[in-house]
Amino acid sequence: MSTYQLFATTPKAMETILAEELQTLGIANIKSTVAGVAFQGDLETAYRVCLWSRIANRVLLVLSSFQVKNQNDLYENVAEINWFEHIEPEDSFAVSFSAKNSTAINNTHFGALKVKDAVVDQMRAKFQKRPGIDTEQPDIRINVYLNGETAQLSLDLSGESLHRRGYRDININAPIKENLAAAMLLRSEWPKIARQNGSLMDPMCGSGTLLLEGAMIAADYAPGLLRNYYGFIGWKKHDAECWRRLRNEAEQRKNAGLARLPVIVGFDQNRQTINAALTHIANAGLQNKIHVERRDIEDAEPAESWNPGLVICNPPYGERLGDEKETAELYKKFGETLKSHFVGWKAAIIISNPELGFRLGIRSQKPVTLFNGALECKLLRMDIAENAFFIPKAKTQEERITQVAEASKIQQADTGAEMFANRLKKNLKKLSKWARQNNINCYRLYDADLPEYAVAIDIYQGGQTWVNVQEYEPPKSIDQQKADQRLAGLLAEIPRVLEIAREQVFLKIRRKQKSTDQYEKQSDQGRFHIVEEGGCKLLVNFEDYLDTGLFLDHRPIRMLIQQQAKDKRFLNLFGYTGSATVHAVRGGAKATTTIDMSNTYINWAKSNMKLNKGLEASEHEFIQADCLEWLASEARQPYHRQYDLIFLDPPTFSNSKRMDDVFDIQNDHIQLINDAVSLLAPGGVLYFSTNFRRFKFDNPALPKLIVEDISRATIPEDFARNPKIHYCWRIQA
Repeated sequence: MSTYQLFATTPKAMETILAEELQTLGIANIKSTVAGVAFQGDLETAYRVCLWSRIANRVLLVLSSFQVKNQNDLYENVAEINWFEHIEPEDSFAVSFSAKNSTAINNTHFGALKVKDAVVDQMRAKFQKRPGIDTEQPDIRINVYLNGETAQLSLDLSGESLHRRGYRDININAPIKENLAAAMLLRSEWPKIARQNGSLMDPMCGSGTLLLEGAMIAADYAPGLLRNYYGFIGWKKHDAECWRRLRNEAEQRKNAGLARLPVIVGFDQNRQTINAALTHIANAGLQNKIHVERRDIEDAEPAESWNPGLVICNPPYGERLGDEKETAELYKKFGETLKSHFVGWKAAIIISNPELGFRLGIRSQKPVTLFNGALECKLLRMDIAENAFFIPKAKTQEERITQVAEASKIQQADTGAEMFANRLKKNLKKLSKWARQNNINCYRLYDADLPEYAVAIDIYQGGQTWVNVQEYEPPKSIDQQKADQRLAGLLAEIPRVLEIAREQVFLKIRRKQKSTDQYEKQSDQGRFHIVEEGGCKLLVNFEDYLDTGLFLDHRPIRMLIQQQAKDKRFLNLFGYTGSATVHAVRGGAKATTTIDMSNTYINWAKSNMKLNKGLEASEHEFIQADCLEWLASEARQPYHRQYDLIFLDPPTFSNSKRMDDVFDIQNDHIQLINDAVSLLAPGGVLYFSTNFRRFKFDNPALPKLIVEDISRATIPEDFARNPKIHYCWRIQA
């Protein structure tokens, strides 16, 4: 037998599934490409694919490839083929023509006419007779695909799309094609489940496509057995004996397979679709093999005698019901049904709207992208376990943190979280090397790199590794269940990627701050951990406050202060936990003053200083006070203090009860800077920083000062993705 170049077409995103299927048919030399798979084989190979492929649309036998730079090139190259080898003058044919990126021919109807003319003219010249045109069931169908200037001319051995198995009533519209249904079943491991005598159930079965495809797979029932017409039947080179032998073999395999068919059941609430399913089952000769009945989704449950298997369906996307709220409620009911009655089963559904998938309340594996016509969909696959993943709606942020953290402990390998994990691994490889080279123990590993996973993840190392996760508050348009699902998924991935215990991962919800919210107490655990930065030991807390006590983006400015502090007097305004002060003392500052309104943070700053043996001294004072009042009061003194180095990092906004007036960094920064500069000794330097992203420095209001924007130089490598994390200026009188 001759060997031919063959090409099987398939819907977008199903190329890999088709390639795997062809391999199971014993075909080698397979090459996947866009919308199909190229392979080689004899006629028996081509016939076998036509008969057995559940995924392909068409099987093309390539006759010629040629260049088309103008319309005549197409006609002349088609005319060079001896068409009498393929068709009799009395026979019929049809032409399918498609073009992509072609400047020579972009009208497909015109291209088809050119091909038709070349065939007809050749046959008429030789036999004074021409073949007819039959667009329905021609003796041969010619397929021409023109890509740029390269044309491929083939015979369509399938004749019509192979997804048309022959069991569907042509008057009944179905929402899913047969080869898409087969792809769903194959990707949901139905063949393996069927071999283990697992059951198949579709609780929204419609006209029964998934049930029929599932039965044919389980029974080793060739999907092409019901078809009477193929594109090769009227072809002159058709090997009728080979085709008869393949069909007989398929019949024997089907009969043997039907004898061991597992339980296959479908439910639907619509009586008309149940009747359609019964018609299709009868057309396939599968009466008494597939059971369907009218039943609502809430009443869908397996009989005690059924072996656990696969629940699969193509639920409404919202269009059929015309009511998004009603559709969302349907998905919620479906999820509850699965968790109530199908523990130990696998489940798979295809959806076009990912938001609806979260209504199920069940964790899925990595979704498979498929196309239902032109509509991009996701196949969700789930294992229904006793602890099926569902997060109830929380009443408070604290309750939500607890629920999400608990849910993360029962997670399996996740869908989109796998993409998040890959990004985390990539960041870790890059940043951990950078951190080691620069002796950095605490750094930002991830900062909303993927929009779907909008969190900041910070690494803290000191004896062991701790991870602080801060979720950026999702927009109100994002469904809370969806946000919780994603958050729990990434919390499950972090310990796996970083190889640490779950107990070393801490979660915070970062909301828009109306005042100094970062200072508000979240808990009262009182657990502190020691980390090191630039030779300084510092205390951090992951549970009691929104922030840990160490602003990682200020690492460069703290190191700069340490480098410049030798023999200088240092003032730390809005001192927080005093980390900048510790750096200044480590750098050799002869005296320091740390001021903060919070007694908690003043005590924290003192503890940080004590932690560093040899740095405690009477020259280092800690003052609990309103920084604005203290600064203004000190600036008015005739013999006020003087400092060589000042760090000023005020809050963006504050209306604290301890303050007499409301403070706004944009409106008040000029007065604040002037007061701070008045305390500078000759040649002294003020470093002013703010985290207010929309801040505009009013340079004209400070004409006598030397102001240098050093923001870029103070943004560390681990915050490079977020260059507006803070702004910083070097100011001198």
